[in-house]
Amino acid sequence: MRVNRDHRILDRTFFVSLILKGLNGLVELIAGGALLILSPSDIDRLAHRLTQHRLAVDPDDFIANWLVHYTAHLDVGTTVFGAVYLLVHGIVKVFLVIAVLRDKLWAYPWLIGFLTVFIGYQTVELFLHFSWFLLGLTAFDIFIVVLTVREYRLHRRRRAERITTAT
Repeated sequence: MRVNRDHRILDRTFFVSLILKGLNGLVELIAGGALLILSPSDIDRLAHRLTQHRLAVDPDDFIANWLVHYTAHLDVGTTVFGAVYLLVHGIVKVFLVIAVLRDKLWAYPWLIGFLTVFIGYQTVELFLHFSWFLLGLTAFDIFIVVLTVREYRLHRRRRAERITTAT
């Protein structure tokens, strides 16, 4: 009975994690589209507008100051690269999440491979420019890969059992 309950919890955790990863992909699509539409100066003005109140209350706010500083140094090449990166990442992520949620067996290895490549990239970035956010995102991606491998093995086993009992 306990094993069955643990499986249900892991299945639900996998489902919720996939939904979160899909929503993350949608946010990346929106952000990538915004980077294509907005100029670097538009982004800088938006950052100033968004942080104006916070910096008035706390002029030493680390995140607000970082955002204002970072957006002041943007150029067209950086925003286009960011837009393409976010759009490609978001499209692939949403596509694979939908395919896995629809139980397409071929999508599991693709999702595992895709996330593994980005885990590698994120790990390199962590060593070059440590960020708690990136560390959390990388840990979440590793967690999803582990759950996806588990689900993929379960689906393959069930499919093999159905084929065996059908013959």
